[in-house]
Amino acid sequence: MSAIIDFLNTIFWGYVLIYGLLAVGIYFTIRLGLLQFLHFAEMWRCIRGSNATDRDGITPFQALSVSLASRVGTGNIAGVAVALTAGGPGAIFWMWMVALVGMATAYAESTLAQLYKIHGSDGMYRGGPAYYISRGLKMNWLAGLFAVSLIISFGLVFNAVQANSIAEAVDVAFGISPMLVGVILAILSGLIIFGGIPQIARTAQMIVPAMAGLYLLAAIIVLVMNITVVPGILAGIVKSAFGLQEAVGGVAGGVMAAMMNGIKRGLFSNEAGMGSAPNIAAVAVPAPHHPSSQGFVQALGVFIDTILVCTATAVMILLADVIPTEELTGVNLTQAALADHFGGFGHIFVAVAIFFFAFTSIIGNYSYAENAMVFLGAGKPGIMVLRVVALAMVIWGSLQTVQTVFNFADARA
Repeated sequence: MSAIIDFLNTIFWGYVLIYGLLAVGIYFTIRLGLLQFLHFAEMWRCIRGSNATDRDGITPFQALSVSLASRVGTGNIAGVAVALTAGGPGAIFWMWMVALVGMATAYAESTLAQLYKIHGSDGMYRGGPAYYISRGLKMNWLAGLFAVSLIISFGLVFNAVQANSIAEAVDVAFGISPMLVGVILAILSGLIIFGGIPQIARTAQMIVPAMAGLYLLAAIIVLVMNITVVPGILAGIVKSAFGLQEAVGGVAGGVMAAMMNGIKRGLFSNEAGMGSAPNIAAVAVPAPHHPSSQGFVQALGVFIDTILVCTATAVMILLADVIPTEELTGVNLTQAALADHFGGFGHIFVAVAIFFFAFTSIIGNYSYAENAMVFLGAGKPGIMVLRVVALAMVIWGSLQTVQTVFNFADARA
């Protein structure tokens, strides 16, 4: 299985997606007139709009919270560390580039989700790529294929990645068995997802802003503590991206290594163009009431995820007295970096942060998969099966190695 996954990753990430992602993002950036730069203030205004909603949808802020719940997860903590190990500091630069052009992609896909949304059989708004592929392009077969792929990726595989990072972080910080962590996590997730999308939205609205805020605060403290060397770190990121700075320690070097790992981890983290966030964007009642409002909101989500949270992780690692290696990577590397900055509290902080980051990602990912199940015509029995299988994958993911689940996720992406 590992050999097959590695082969698929080489084809998709080495020849197809690494160029396709940037090309699509650049295309939308040009066609939309650099809107992610010229209309940045409008993105904030759209989430500050009215919180009023009708009974069939959720608020713009709740939609942003759910999309951030999915985006801000292990990709921001473990994924950034993996990118640094495999691609060096330059990988962070390419994560930035993917995010900046990806904001335009996120705008386009979420605006379309609003434009083609419908009322589902339960009365709630439903929409997303499967819906606008079917209703807009009239390609039902492709819409069905997308829906099935989304269910497998977000409902099952990606949630295994989140569970794996939680289990690893808790094991390092508290010595608790991964199996026990997986079971507890599945129970907690079940309490939320069995309440449906409204319950997921309410939970995300409470947890996501607090968890992201505290994590960014920790990064600000580290920056202040090391302010004199910050300019050199940032310059090193840019130089390494273009092969102008040699790699050190166990970090792989080279422009292609930096680019490939930065783009892979950037896409996995911010999800721009993956067709995920539009599923929850369609459920929102936008303010102002126009399809592009949710496009702006979800573009902002990409900025928050990568430019803010991923950069926070990268800077805290690069400012620490730790050297990434094949053994010290993923969650362990981030924990080691925070321990260097904050002592023993660093291990606990990362464990707690990744628990909430990954837990909310699990429930956010599930909401996308449920939307796809509704598109495929599944009723309550089908949705119940999805919930059970999704929770089983949470337990399975907690027992696997970090490399196995990330490779599996890359293939499914």
